[in-house]
Amino acid sequence: MFEKLDAYLEEISHFLSGRAEREEILNEIRSHILEKAEREFGAANDASLGKVIAAYGPARRVAEKYLADQQPIIAPAYKRYLFRYTTFLFAIHTVFTVFAVAFQKSFIVFPFIFMPRLGVIDAIMYLPTAFLTDFGVVALVLYLITQSGKDLKLPWPKIAVDLDEVKPPKKGLIASRIAMLVGTIAMLGVTDFALYLYVKHHTIFFVNLNFADPRPLLTPEVGQRISLIVIAMFASSTLAMFAKIFFKTRWIDVASSAVGLVLIGLLLRQPFDNPFAVHVPDALLPKIKFGLTFLLLFIALMITIDLVKNLILIGRRRLAK
Repeated sequence: MFEKLDAYLEEISHFLSGRAEREEILNEIRSHILEKAEREFGAANDASLGKVIAAYGPARRVAEKYLADQQPIIAPAYKRYLFRYTTFLFAIHTVFTVFAVAFQKSFIVFPFIFMPRLGVIDAIMYLPTAFLTDFGVVALVLYLITQSGKDLKLPWPKIAVDLDEVKPPKKGLIASRIAMLVGTIAMLGVTDFALYLYVKHHTIFFVNLNFADPRPLLTPEVGQRISLIVIAMFASSTLAMFAKIFFKTRWIDVASSAVGLVLIGLLLRQPFDNPFAVHVPDALLPKIKFGLTFLLLFIALMITIDLVKNLILIGRRRLAK
């Protein structure tokens, strides 16, 4: 009968949950609006109802007033764990992803994680999906705990430092920026020198330090690929340090860590069928491969820990707002 009122109530209903409660709330709102239109304008018609609806407020705000006393989807006491547990699961996912790319094997940790054998590009596309999955699993568990009405003390291990207690550094802003500028200049010098070597010799790995007559350590094809990846690492670190001079945000560290993990994944994917341009005993090759793989995986683990720490701190600050 009243198109504007029906449309308004329909919009409000999108923000309400529970059929019985929704119908009760909508009937109450309808009665209030009709009574107000008759009281203030003498009759309830499209013109008077339009004015009352405009004064009543946006549909979402009206719905939130009626939902204020209802139980939240996730209790405020558990919201802090939403990002904590998500990033913890995502860290495990990330480590398994690095292993899956490095060793070309699949991993199953039932019922939480299935990690298929992945390539580098596949891993890049997989990780965002893994994060959303981890977020959904944690949100579902916290939702079920909230709806149960039980008071549960959720565990969170104190590893070195409780991230709730992490405080910003007390170093002065100017001093920290000067230190970051010095570091940026140093990294820029390293990156430029590496680029110079690559442009001149198509590699940055040599047996000797006599650049007048250099002896490459790796074969030309392998040396070029690995040199480009290492130079990209230098450049990424330089850009991150330069950005942190002007912007104080942990998202820079997150982006830098993500790029670092991708580049390490590319290094792990490089073939190791005697890539050396100099003589290396065959018995020594497996040991060298194991040592390099272990070193890269250890670096990837350290980067992952830093990535998770920054994601947790970002999430904690957002939840605190």
